[in-house]
Amino acid sequence: MVKAKAPRRTLDSYAVKHINKIIKAGDCVLMRPADQSKPQYVSRIERIEADARGGNVKVHVRWYYRPEESIGGRRQFHGSKELFLSDHYDVQSADTIEGKCTVHSFKSYTKLDAVGNDDFFCRFEYNSSTGSFNPDRVAVYCKCEMPYNPDDLMVQCEGCSDWFHPACIEMTAEEAKRLDHFFCESCSSEGQKKLQNSHAASRHSDTKVDTKRRRR
Repeated sequence: MVKAKAPRRTLDSYAVKHINKIIKAGDCVLMRPADQSKPQYVSRIERIEADARGGNVKVHVRWYYRPEESIGGRRQFHGSKELFLSDHYDVQSADTIEGKCTVHSFKSYTKLDAVGNDDFFCRFEYNSSTGSFNPDRVAVYCKCEMPYNPDDLMVQCEGCSDWFHPACIEMTAEEAKRLDHFFCESCSSEGQKKLQNSHAASRHSDTKVDTKRRRR
């Protein structure tokens, strides 16, 4: 006679004793990888369930992928704390949870005053079977026409308001930080005229230099 499978129940929350944290559906967590040489996995909890006695707790998760785990690999514009929300779902033991973290929207992440070890951001959903992304297009900047990487220093043209990497305009990062004004090649002639006709202003008040690695 086949033994009936023990019923399981859904939990609203669960106290993970070994990290002294309470988790619930919707939380993002750091999970222990099988290979200890690799960074912790990041997932979003979809559901928590336990057996009839409240033991053998499992978490249903949706995995975040790091850029290097995607089919196309890491690219220049990917931030060091960037993750992709994948279509890969799984069930794991709650014992593999090693901490909680926050996965911010891209806009929220760029407004952080300081980025902690447990802060990440996500701007793409990722199809793990096809390697496709949603959205499949984002705004590009600079002469290199690359999406914004919040880790990179950029300066803004006072004429067209586009942003530029110092290296792409033959400038060092230190030189960029010392700028009083900046006009790109396309705006330089008109920009010089504006400067000649403008009144004196406080030093550094006009040029937007993204030294905090944040965007508007």
